[in-house]
Amino acid sequence: MPTPMSTSSESVRSRIESSPLYNPDLAPATSDRRTWGTYNYAALWVSMSVNILTYMLAASLIQGGMNWKQAVATVFLGNTIVLIPMLLNSHPGARYGVPFPVLARASFGVLGANIAAVLRALVACGWFGIQTWIGGEAISSLIAVLAPGWGHFAHSTAICFLAFWLINLAVILRGVEYIRFLQGISAPVLLAVGLLLLAWAYRTAGGFGPMLSAPSRFSSFPDFLKFLVPALNATVGFWATISLNIPDFTRFARSQRQQAIGQALALPTTMTLYSLIGILVTSATVVIYGTAIWDPVQLLSRFHSPVAVVISLAAILLATLNVNIGANVVSPANDFSNLWPRKISFRTGGVITCFMGIALMPWKLLANYKTMLFGWLGGYAAFLGPVAAIMICDYFVIRRRVLSVDDLYLRDGAYEYSRGFNWLAVAALATGAGTALVGLVVRSLRPLYDYSWFVGFAVSFVTYYAFMKFQEQR
Repeated sequence: MPTPMSTSSESVRSRIESSPLYNPDLAPATSDRRTWGTYNYAALWVSMSVNILTYMLAASLIQGGMNWKQAVATVFLGNTIVLIPMLLNSHPGARYGVPFPVLARASFGVLGANIAAVLRALVACGWFGIQTWIGGEAISSLIAVLAPGWGHFAHSTAICFLAFWLINLAVILRGVEYIRFLQGISAPVLLAVGLLLLAWAYRTAGGFGPMLSAPSRFSSFPDFLKFLVPALNATVGFWATISLNIPDFTRFARSQRQQAIGQALALPTTMTLYSLIGILVTSATVVIYGTAIWDPVQLLSRFHSPVAVVISLAAILLATLNVNIGANVVSPANDFSNLWPRKISFRTGGVITCFMGIALMPWKLLANYKTMLFGWLGGYAAFLGPVAAIMICDYFVIRRRVLSVDDLYLRDGAYEYSRGFNWLAVAALATGAGTALVGLVVRSLRPLYDYSWFVGFAVSFVTYYAFMKFQEQR
């Protein structure tokens, strides 16, 4: 015969599982699923950091005018900075086993969390589109090697983009297990391509001396700062997305210590080392071609050996498919599922991600390095910095790391606020993002936008704390 306590517990569990805020994908990770150790988190960051966009981010710094030392230092500093909010947001995921959109309910409200989740999801959709466009470029370049006339066709890249998009969609519809066997080889494959490019650059440019001889194009320190500030902001913004949804991964951690050590060891080092390849190769293109080529697909297409081109671009294609599904579909699929848990499954969320990836026009985001660095990365950092600030302030300062997990899945619970929305959090988000975006409108306040992640984070943190403390005293 069940005790009154067990009957009460079963009643609460029944309420949670019948709640419109619950589905199995969003449920807290049980002890049997908490199997990730230090190695798993280090491997996660190795696999996510070794990708084409890491190469392109680093290469864009060279194209923007930095020398190799300045570019390496910028990448390392930016990734060390973003590691701080990464580890802070990792803590509640590891402690309570909940994913990002559920954790956001504590600060934004059980319905207001959708605002934070959708902001994060839209950015992931943009990255999905960018990776898909890169994959389309690789397919187009492959065809051009085998059939040179293809390169003269006006819409060749667009057609290949749609073809690669359909491949991604098919994988999502069939289930990610269809590329699970690629998980273990995606990082080594891209590392091999990077080393191939490095070896080619070394031989063609005449050694590391000429490769590293490309000077900084900034004539004075003030000129250098004008580029460094938004470049550093973009480097931080590169992983601002994962710094929010990292609970999606740390919810499976065996312990806080293991997830923290794994991430701290792998994130800054792997990003810097793989970025170094992009920096060195792009520096070499300045010597070889007289201009910086920041897109590795375009660079590979200039190779004279068809075999090398085909093998390299095919490797990029397979690895890009794997990284795209793992890094840019898992999180937005959960976020979209959070909008309507009973109707939107993980798979449906993935399909929404695919279509949004087209709607965000990735070909425009990759038009040039300025659009990517200052428009795309700097723009969304103005929104994600404030979200991170509010969640960190709420968990560590306001609630002192204490959450009621059951109430995260219930209406009329501790996180109901005003009909499901914590409007103080929404106001703090708008204040932080608005302050950063003012720099786009008022020329004299441009530094606010150049430091959009930092400005948005600081303003929203202070504003949210002040709002919540004022409400407590009323």
